[in-house]
Amino acid sequence: MTEILVLFYSRYGGTAELARQVARGIDSVEGASVRLRTVPPVAPATEVALPPVPASGAPYAEPRDLEECAGLVLGSPVRFGNMAAPLKVFLDRTAAQWLAGTLAGKPAGVFTSGQTMHGGQESTLLSMMLPLLHHGMVLVGVPFTEKAVSATQSGGTPYGASHVAGDENRPQLSAEERSAAQVLGRRIARLALAIKDAGGIA
Repeated sequence: MTEILVLFYSRYGGTAELARQVARGIDSVEGASVRLRTVPPVAPATEVALPPVPASGAPYAEPRDLEECAGLVLGSPVRFGNMAAPLKVFLDRTAAQWLAGTLAGKPAGVFTSGQTMHGGQESTLLSMMLPLLHHGMVLVGVPFTEKAVSATQSGGTPYGASHVAGDENRPQLSAEERSAAQVLGRRIARLALAIKDAGGIA
């Protein structure tokens, strides 16, 4: 099986729900499977070390998850138009993988969740793309040919899947948001399989 890593951080559940929908899209592609991982929260001062495995949900990501995946989908809530610190901390620790070219030539995509329509979702998606480009990954979006992106009244952009949570931080996705997330997962899985069949890319 060609395994795609879905790596995310979620605070109120919206980003986690997008991750589940991306995973559904990946699992719908024959020959592809998903590996769901999260990252631990961070704080200005750490007094107690976190346990190596979270109490519930996806396990914490490890460097080997990057080494063993054939593709990567990153997810983060919006933080002032940027990715959340926990995901950034994890990415900042991937210098060894960058030096080794671990992720080079693999497909990647991004997704995000935020309270408002114009609160920085697209810049957050772009912020997650920057380290992926430095790693040499092949970025995948959600084109306007997908009805969910052109018809949405909430989340969903050509840069990646997204969710507008509203003032109450509702984790429930709209039909278009679910569809865009699944499309993103399918596109990355299919590209990963094509790259594998071709023996990689230059």
